[in-house]
Amino acid sequence: MNFKYALLYKNNLFLLFFLFFTFVISAQNPKNLNGTQIAFLSDVHLQDLFGTFSDNAYKGVLNPKTGQYVLLRTMASQLHSTRIFNENYFAFIAALEDIAKRKIKYVALPGDYTDDGQPIHVRGLEKILAQYSKKYNIEFFITTGNHDPVGPFAQDSGKEDFLGKDGKSQPIYSKDGLYKPNLSTEQPVIVTADIAKMGYLGITDGLKDFGFYPNKKYKFWATPFSTYNSQNYSFEKASEAALLSNRVYNVTPGYEVPDVSYVVEPIDGLWLMAIDGNVYVPKKNDGDPKDPKNYSEASTGYNNVLSNKKHLIKWVQDISAEAKKQGKTLIAFSHFPMIDFNDDASAEIKELLGPNKWQLNRVPVEEVAKKFADAGLKIHFGGHMHINDTGIRTTEKGNTLVNIQTPSLAAYIPAYKLLTIKKENVVDIQTITIDNVPGYNELFDLYKMEYQFLQSQQTKGIWNIDILKTKNYHDFTDFHLKELVRLRFLSDDWPSSFKDFFLKLSGQDLLVLASVQSDSDFNEVLKNKERFQKEWSEAQLKSAQYLKENKLKKEDFNWTGYDLLVDFYRFRSADELALADVGTARAKQYKILSQLFFENHAADTSKEKPLQNQMRLFLIIFNKFMHEVPADHFTVDLKTGAVTGLK
Repeated sequence: MNFKYALLYKNNLFLLFFLFFTFVISAQNPKNLNGTQIAFLSDVHLQDLFGTFSDNAYKGVLNPKTGQYVLLRTMASQLHSTRIFNENYFAFIAALEDIAKRKIKYVALPGDYTDDGQPIHVRGLEKILAQYSKKYNIEFFITTGNHDPVGPFAQDSGKEDFLGKDGKSQPIYSKDGLYKPNLSTEQPVIVTADIAKMGYLGITDGLKDFGFYPNKKYKFWATPFSTYNSQNYSFEKASEAALLSNRVYNVTPGYEVPDVSYVVEPIDGLWLMAIDGNVYVPKKNDGDPKDPKNYSEASTGYNNVLSNKKHLIKWVQDISAEAKKQGKTLIAFSHFPMIDFNDDASAEIKELLGPNKWQLNRVPVEEVAKKFADAGLKIHFGGHMHINDTGIRTTEKGNTLVNIQTPSLAAYIPAYKLLTIKKENVVDIQTITIDNVPGYNELFDLYKMEYQFLQSQQTKGIWNIDILKTKNYHDFTDFHLKELVRLRFLSDDWPSSFKDFFLKLSGQDLLVLASVQSDSDFNEVLKNKERFQKEWSEAQLKSAQYLKENKLKKEDFNWTGYDLLVDFYRFRSADELALADVGTARAKQYKILSQLFFENHAADTSKEKPLQNQMRLFLIIFNKFMHEVPADHFTVDLKTGAVTGLK
């Protein structure tokens, strides 16, 4: 070979190598996703206020403000629930309007998008999503929640707490004989099949256009059971794989139930993984596999995936590896959290309140994060708990998983998460609060009718009518939380001795108690200040000096123990977003109080001083709620797992 041809040969080899190398690099770092946005709306819990029953002429109650009939639940019921039932309808519309205004084209709903998967509400959701899809070209992607479906198969059900004529409750059930009303306070039962709880078949069929089934415009769509890959993909293959009969597994031997997880590529380079985390474990091994009542509910989440739905972990591993190989950006979402959502305070919560409080059974064990991180998952959006939170776990193998808890639009603080893909494996996460909602007060006249009826019945524990004076949806959800604390949480959550002691305290009392040195319990000291006058005076002097060093005054602590409890729940629900209502000044006071307490009572764990120990645990939990990972606006490096706050 002469010099001329040898040089040409080498140049061609170099060109081929360069083209191959460039192809590999570009596949690993897709440039076209920069600026792509995905909104995550979790736990919408839509109840179609303006829906109509297909088999019953009942239309609800007439709203004198609008002249429309409305199917709404009572205010009493929603102020005893961890979620709002009615006003979240308007909040959902407001969130979708905000998304449309921002020109966001991809929206994921991580479960619990309806009340309980009833036909009337699923139809209402489908109608709303279809409208926004058509008008704004938004693509919606849905996965399951423990409320939709409530069980793997359809079941009769109903609610007794709709609002009826004259302010009475209106029971509505799917079958006659399921409920016997008290006609002095309730209207006769309305019967309609549209209030039954649908199973997988009804849910996926009713919402088939929103990810559960393939679409011809998707670049790729697959399930844990499909046998093709993205290289030999076709819409025809996907359509066959999407049949519910081809998406089943044995949750236990002999009990076959669906798994409607899927991965979809709506735009070149982006893979959205919608994980169906519902695990319906049979109550009895010898029961009827088709009997919906034979299955436990799915609220436990991923702890049961480890034992009864292991194929999901292998599927996540395969998809993650394929995404990495092809240079796809993989974003996962499901209904359930993968990491402790209590800011790693679950151990203290268990010690203070007991193992059966605060839904501790829903806290994922550490093995969950380990399994999914080592399977290759980098980022996951969850819901379920109606809280705003960010969790991070790094395994022994060096793999990091970031779990982002999406707030609910039906609870304090109403918000959604917005992910924006940036360059170099970085995503930007914003928490978009929905504070102002047109129509949020549209039903207030009907609540006044309910309130008047409850007054006429001399009902005990009646709700506070001042909630109807709130000026916006943010304040409405805040009032909802405060009423929850008053009407439910105080009695349900706390040891009676701690609650009674706490509610008698002022902020200034707590400040002094944080410095008191005594062998007696706090309750004994507070009841007998004269006997403990020396200790009390010394504590006052010490706390005054501490305040001076931190540029605070005793008068700043002009709040009550009840105020502290409310703020405790605010931080638990909203994380750093709660500062909008608590304020930085009050938060600083809580931190100073905690520091003073820990300096003087860190070792007070004895049974002889139970209140000191309970206060110690309470403040540890509270400080974890206030001091954890950024949860408002931050970035996540998908390569390293690093979370960086942006303020």
